[in-house]
Amino acid sequence: QVRLVDSGGGSVQAGGALRLSCVVSGYTFGTRYMAWFRRAPGKPDEGVACIDGDSTAHYIDSVKGRFAISKDNTENTLYLQMNSLNPDDTAIYVCAAARTKNVCPPFSDMYPTYWGQGTQVTVSS
Repeated sequence: QVRLVDSGGGSVQAGGALRLSCVVSGYTFGTRYMAWFRRAPGKPDEGVACIDGDSTAHYIDSVKGRFAISKDNTENTLYLQMNSLNPDDTAIYVCAAARTKNVCPPFSDMYPTYWGQGTQVTVSS
């Protein structure tokens, strides 16, 4: 059974930083694409960062230069380093993993099979 457990959220002031983690079990880690999504009230779910099986990273424009996605294949863990946070980044952040694809599709066409439970990130001004 595939399980994703994400953690690391919290409350920070604008300009602050957080590092999210997603520990994965029951999954062949490292070969398929993985991603971070966020869910905010009144907004559609949004993929913000994705990493290919070969560790190529992709970001939406609003987080480029501020967020960094990475993974540790030996620890079966996906990370999202978030810097220069602003109130618009407030959301529940959820890690996700593909079942078969190893290359990130466009964010508008990204439907991973496996999902974590989410971790709350709150940024105050």
